[in-house]
Amino acid sequence: METNKLLFGAAYYDEYLPTDRIETDMEMMAQAGMNVIRIAESTWSTWEPQEGVFDFTHLHRMLRASEGHGIQVIVGTPTYAVPTWLVRKYPDILTQTHDGPERYGRRQNMDITHPMYLKYAERIIRRLMEEVRPYEHVVGFQLDNETKSYDTCSSYAQARFVSYVRELFHDDLDALNHAWGLDYWSNRINSWEDFPDVRGTINGSLGAEYQKFQRKLVSDFLAWQQRIVSEYARPDQFITQNFDYDWRGYSYGLQPEVNQWDAAGPLTIAGCDIYHPSAQSLTGKEIAMGGSIARSLKKDNYLVLETEAQGNHGWLHYPGQLVMQAFSHLSNGANSVMYWHWHSIHNAIESYWKGVLSHNLKENATYREACRIGAAFREHGAHLVNLRKNCPVAFVLNNESLTALQWFKIHDELAYNDIFRWLFDAFYELNVECDILSENDIDLFSQYKILVTPALYSVNDTLVNALDTYVRNGGHLISTFRTAFADKMLKIYHDDQPHKLTEVFGMTYDQFTDGVNMGLKDVMFSDLTETVKEAKTSSVRYWMELLLPTTAKTLASYDHPQWGSYAAITQNQYGLGTAAYLGCYFEDNTVLKDLLRCLCAQAQIALPEETYPLIIKRGVNTLGREVVYYFNYSDTPCTVIYHGKDAALLMQNKNTASAKNIETISDGASLQLQAWDFVILEVQ
Repeated sequence: METNKLLFGAAYYDEYLPTDRIETDMEMMAQAGMNVIRIAESTWSTWEPQEGVFDFTHLHRMLRASEGHGIQVIVGTPTYAVPTWLVRKYPDILTQTHDGPERYGRRQNMDITHPMYLKYAERIIRRLMEEVRPYEHVVGFQLDNETKSYDTCSSYAQARFVSYVRELFHDDLDALNHAWGLDYWSNRINSWEDFPDVRGTINGSLGAEYQKFQRKLVSDFLAWQQRIVSEYARPDQFITQNFDYDWRGYSYGLQPEVNQWDAAGPLTIAGCDIYHPSAQSLTGKEIAMGGSIARSLKKDNYLVLETEAQGNHGWLHYPGQLVMQAFSHLSNGANSVMYWHWHSIHNAIESYWKGVLSHNLKENATYREACRIGAAFREHGAHLVNLRKNCPVAFVLNNESLTALQWFKIHDELAYNDIFRWLFDAFYELNVECDILSENDIDLFSQYKILVTPALYSVNDTLVNALDTYVRNGGHLISTFRTAFADKMLKIYHDDQPHKLTEVFGMTYDQFTDGVNMGLKDVMFSDLTETVKEAKTSSVRYWMELLLPTTAKTLASYDHPQWGSYAAITQNQYGLGTAAYLGCYFEDNTVLKDLLRCLCAQAQIALPEETYPLIIKRGVNTLGREVVYYFNYSDTPCTVIYHGKDAALLMQNKNTASAKNIETISDGASLQLQAWDFVILEVQ
């Protein structure tokens, strides 16, 4: 969905504030160039303090004040935190999980399948929509908030699961028992009435299918809300959701609890919440990763509905970094930057997750940087909104493989998203921009010079055949260990591994073990000297497959007295394309990047001389012109040489150029970037 301007703003909570300062806040936001606020998504108990008693005072205060200051509004449905009276009336709305019953206090503790929860949730959504309907400056709606199933294992959810399974297997118990291997340890189910509580299962296929079902509950729940909201929304109002990511203290990888491609189906535009380390730890990697996933959900631009201002403890940005972070989002295809939140909260659990304003609610350094962002968005937004990306590399991800490696762990320190980020981050450091594809995006495979399948453990024959066709027709495939090992029910294939891809990769294997005190030898892709190579390749960890090449070329072997005869990395010419296979995880980033440089050269992907911390982002704007971003994610000033047609200097973080006096940059020109600086060019 294209937008006519960049959205810039924050979540705003009049109901949380210690004093009445709504006019002051709106004036400050307007002065900062903020043009949108998010409201209402967490305050069910404020809108409905008692059953059937509604009070929308704060809602109308925010809507009227924002309208008076020319600020648009995104209204969130308030269903992710339930009021006390509802739990008192229906205690089992607090769900049962694998860890036992939930208790009241935190958010997202309810059973989203509970009929009474859904009844009352629908009522508050409809009442809220009726209240906001008259306001023309409401531009869109956010469904719920970072929605999950919250591991619901309630009787309602499990009854729905049995119905789901009966439909999945066409009421055939023999087929179910065979697909899941339930004869093992006498887990066989011989009557639907005997279907056991899923919380006790030791069977990975059954357990993983329940997690897949829980992801479906999320998709169904959001689709249900979308249908309700659509009854009230105008044609010009969008509907979104703020999807989040695997959490490692910050946004890290593919969300394990939601199939976001399915869940995004009914939405107008995808939204996301991206949080990341800042200060000396700011790299841009989480912004790029999160943006690539968000961009993939609708194959379009997306909204950053939440990101940090001052943020969590330790995330306070260096001077200039807040501006840098905002434009990092835009460079990945975002059409908005919105902070959680405007004002720091004075009580409760997130009191120290600080907003734009600190607890004294006065102008500060963060606010002044926000003013710079707002001014730059106004001046240059028409050149930066709706940026279209054209990436040469795509990663193929799926939730089933992520779940599988939770049940069948490689190592406590090496999960699915670690393998994804291992490769994604290496491409990022080489300045190769990457898209993300789901396993259902087979028709898009041929658009990319390289496809990457990190630990694509769970596959069906449709996907495997598509990968075969992709390589046969001239594509270049990079796969890692644990690819094509099991079917969609996590039953391990009993043919040679990797399943139906042995000819594509020109190798097979049937044994694997830990990588202990081991490195790589006979590395065929590195230009390192022998001395450095020896020091840099002693880092094989956690998992190693003993590869047996048939037609493949060995690119590296194991440096080990017993396993040294086995290949560690191979590459095969297959049809018109090539397929490389990484049979092990190795910690040395230099070696990995050397391998990717070699494979990119074969795929005719030209790499720039610049590498991280100098990051380059490109896209085409609505004017049909290429926009080029150069980011220096470091404390050290640097120089970059521009190559290309004449370009206009739109802005530079540490020395903002005015649109009234645009400098022309020609081929071969030197651009000086200070610490934590960036430059934006528009090719003429």
